[in-house]
Amino acid sequence: MNFDPRYSGRNFSSVGTRPIRPDGVDKVTGRARYGADFNMAGQLVGRVLRSPHAHAVIRKIDTSKAEKLAGVKAVITAADLPDLTDGDTAMYDILDNSMARKKALYDGHAVAAVAAVDARTARQALKLIEVDYEVLPHVTDVDEAMKHHAPLINDAIFTEGLEEKPVKPSNVTKLTQYGHGDIHDGFAKADFVIERSFKTEQTHQGYIEPHACVASVNPDGTADLWVCTQGHFVYRQHCAQLLGLEVSKLRVTSSEIGGGFGGKTHVWAEPVALALSRKAGRPVKLVMTRDEVFRASGPTSATSIDVKIGARKDGTITAAEATLRYSCGPYAGMWAEIGAMTAFACYKLENVKTVGYEVLVNRPKTAAYRAPSAPMAAFAVESAVDELAKEIGMDPVEFRIKNAAQEGTRASYGPVYGPIGIGPTLEAVKSHPHMKAPLGTNQGRGMACGFWFNFGGQTCTDLNIGMDGSVSLAVGTVDVGGSRASLSLVAAEELGIDYAQVKAVVADTSSLGYNDMTDGSRGTFSSSMATISAARNAIKVLRERAAQMWDIGVDDVAWEKGHAVAKGEKHGNLGKLSLKEIAAQSGKTGGPIAGHSELVADGAGVSFATHICDIEVDPDTGSTRVIRYTVVQDAGKAVHPTYVEGQYQGGAAQGIGWALNEEYIYGKDGRLQNPGFLDYRIPVCSDLPMIDTQILEIPNPNHPYGVRGVGETSIVPPLAAIANAVSNAVGVRMTHIPMSPPRILAALEAEREG
Repeated sequence: MNFDPRYSGRNFSSVGTRPIRPDGVDKVTGRARYGADFNMAGQLVGRVLRSPHAHAVIRKIDTSKAEKLAGVKAVITAADLPDLTDGDTAMYDILDNSMARKKALYDGHAVAAVAAVDARTARQALKLIEVDYEVLPHVTDVDEAMKHHAPLINDAIFTEGLEEKPVKPSNVTKLTQYGHGDIHDGFAKADFVIERSFKTEQTHQGYIEPHACVASVNPDGTADLWVCTQGHFVYRQHCAQLLGLEVSKLRVTSSEIGGGFGGKTHVWAEPVALALSRKAGRPVKLVMTRDEVFRASGPTSATSIDVKIGARKDGTITAAEATLRYSCGPYAGMWAEIGAMTAFACYKLENVKTVGYEVLVNRPKTAAYRAPSAPMAAFAVESAVDELAKEIGMDPVEFRIKNAAQEGTRASYGPVYGPIGIGPTLEAVKSHPHMKAPLGTNQGRGMACGFWFNFGGQTCTDLNIGMDGSVSLAVGTVDVGGSRASLSLVAAEELGIDYAQVKAVVADTSSLGYNDMTDGSRGTFSSSMATISAARNAIKVLRERAAQMWDIGVDDVAWEKGHAVAKGEKHGNLGKLSLKEIAAQSGKTGGPIAGHSELVADGAGVSFATHICDIEVDPDTGSTRVIRYTVVQDAGKAVHPTYVEGQYQGGAAQGIGWALNEEYIYGKDGRLQNPGFLDYRIPVCSDLPMIDTQILEIPNPNHPYGVRGVGETSIVPPLAAIANAVSNAVGVRMTHIPMSPPRILAALEAEREG
């Protein structure tokens, strides 16, 4: 059956309602099983030895004493994970990050691991492993790493993207450029030009659940991996390749996930656990400590960004330029490239140019964090946009409305937009009561816009109808934000049945066809498309069975509101057949009834949001208090509005923490000084106001229901909105995130002295 993914306006009965999520009771009662909740008979405890140095050659590792300790069943080093990547640089980086080979490249880099009968023995064994290091100079700052005299982290890296191939290795792995028009001509036409430099510090996703897995490699070559992940199919591919296993013989089951936000899209300890199990001949459970999560799993990039924007007196932007430098840890990344793509995506620009530099530093391998790279770019651009509007004498909202991208606009990164929501979000903000509310002493208001691409990708779904009329929906996208509820609503909508009749499960890798990683806000978008397709395939079977039961042609059977209906006057004596009635007779009419779908969900639909923030700043201490916050965002179609609002609020909350408090702090020795929630301070309830939300619905033309991804865009505007609010409150432009009290006081002092 051919599937048409195009949007078709329709009225909904299930989609758009707010039922209770199916996993809610298990989660609040403690029955839900997360990564560390799974156990296997005879399992061992895995522990990892990590480098105390930011940059060091590993001269020798002596594991003999640890191997002799009673209760130790396996000790591994890089020698137990031979290079099977066949020249695949990206996979080699994953391998080297899982277990250091020639050099330790950051504080916390894994250099050896043990499996023992209990945690105490494992810890003792780690102390007995002797590592001979040759400590090397290190660099942890993105700007310092670009200087010609900076310590070279990888002598095999030669900058890509240059007109001429470089002859010397560099810490700059890649240069990426986007744009169109003539920026020199554009700036020449400008009456006002703002040029600023900005910095953002490295942050962690802050998920509550640490990385955890149980690995079991069996004597027959098969293996099982239970793991908290955002993409068990991708984990299967990576782990199988790194360990030389046949993909079909590795089964990966995803646990419930206690937060990911992009941080659980990469393998970290899983290949190590599998290698330990293979060597020990027993299952191995490996759970990271919080210290390890901070030191050795992927945070976001630190950045250094220059922005220049020019405009005429009437407020028309004539040119915009940005140079973005993003740290990517000790391995090549694509983070500056994404920043360069998203920086000016909200605006209609005739002349625009962005240049991104990927920069190696002696910090952990950078990972995705909810719209990765976009918040930093938006912070720089939206801060400059606000300042330019002030120079011209225009209201910041009106200035953005005048220059906002619209349908038919050529985006700064290349494509031409279809129906988009940036204009409607700005109009909604303009008329929102929040924008008209009075401010008190030492208070400021800021607003900012944000953009994210969204992603679809390979998706596979099974829909099975039981003889009692119940529906089991098996999906391959991990539920990171309530997607099982949303997908159940979609199945109920298509089949015309009650939501309570549908149960959605996340299938393991042996039970369903391949699914891409649950990232790029693709979970509900792609799997709802596959669910619609699978349901329609099942409806085709239901119609065929009803036709058989009635002994009429299938073309004379329609499906309406959960029932088969005989069409035409000649069948006027036939009543309706419900899904349950047809399912009850399935054993007599041809067997089980099911629908299956595999597709590549293209056309995810870009997403825009505009945020408003009110903040109070104590000029004596530099302390800040967010007193009001509003999110306006286009969802395309909100399948489950409560969870859409939750995504909006979650992104805003994380953005508040990022803007005001959160940062990785490294000492002169290159070691992380705050690897825990006591010193790395994420917002708690008392730090946050009630976050108001407004859902807009500009249908995505590439989805039957008009759905767009919503999970990431909400973290893009907060850094800029809060920076604009703080700057307005204190009368000084803030250019360094986070805006912690010492930085605010320093900015005020510099203004007084200047």
